[in-house]
Amino acid sequence: MKKPFAILGAALLALLPLSACGGDTDGLTTVRLNEVTHSVFYAPMYLADSLGYYEEEGIRLELTNGGGADKVMTAVLSNGADIGFCGPEAAFYVASGGTTDVPVVFGQLTKRDGSFLVGRDPAPDFRWTDLAGKEILAGRRGGVPAMTFEYILKENHVENYKLNFDVEFNLMTAAFEEGTADYCTMFEPTASEYQAAGKGYIVAAVGEAGGEVPYTSFIAKRSWIDGHKETVKGFLRATLKAVEYAQTHKTDEIAKYLTGQFPPNSLEALSTSIQSYQNVDAWVTDMAMTKASFTRLQDIMDAAGELPSRVDFDFFVDNSIVNEVYAELKK
Repeated sequence: MKKPFAILGAALLALLPLSACGGDTDGLTTVRLNEVTHSVFYAPMYLADSLGYYEEEGIRLELTNGGGADKVMTAVLSNGADIGFCGPEAAFYVASGGTTDVPVVFGQLTKRDGSFLVGRDPAPDFRWTDLAGKEILAGRRGGVPAMTFEYILKENHVENYKLNFDVEFNLMTAAFEEGTADYCTMFEPTASEYQAAGKGYIVAAVGEAGGEVPYTSFIAKRSWIDGHKETVKGFLRATLKAVEYAQTHKTDEIAKYLTGQFPPNSLEALSTSIQSYQNVDAWVTDMAMTKASFTRLQDIMDAAGELPSRVDFDFFVDNSIVNEVYAELKK
């Protein structure tokens, strides 16, 4: 699975011209960002857009939904996106295929799994061992969601479970509703909507059980970062302001800036979703990825049998720009 993806990316890279941010007559620079999925889990990024923080930095954010980390990385490699927003494991797979212009992590937004486990019946006393002998939709094989979930199952000594990898990431909820599997992981606001509609019941927060891991990061090709350093700095400054806003304001204040991103969700529904993520401490306070969390991610990948060999932190992670931004903000 990983090797064909890497080869496809390398081929597209060779055939297509180098990407550049688009300049427009209004003075804003268009930055194309492809996200792994569209979720309240990424509230700070949407806040930065809705509050005008990106615009203040001269950036117009053009957002597209990749529907899976593999598709996000293909968009970055083929110059269909300037920035990919997904799990850092996607960059590992690309590099293992021999790509020379390696995608690099330049900032982190979430520090734990953002999904919630939904079952068909209420389970107020749910234990992870309840999943013994059950089928679960938890994501794509080799993706952080599925690997983190399997890590939790192994840590809790769950036996005879079945992780269903046959359903596309963005089609899992529909498949679950149609009768596939006993449990399904869902992000907000989908999980709360699903429960409110009486279709299922949230039984556990995956991130609470999985602990800290560099779950979702901003990734770009080294050539793009080197050629657009001021744009990267502006993007990080704007996102940092929004991270602080998300951690210091009430849920209803945050939710009112997300209604345009998640129609037709109500203010109340969005507030509930935001509260869910505040409860599990989903967002980073420092966007620089740590070596400890990077190592833990590799431990999770290794346990899932998806890490051919250990990779070097400094090769895949560049904290220099975000650290520079922090230093400037402290002056």
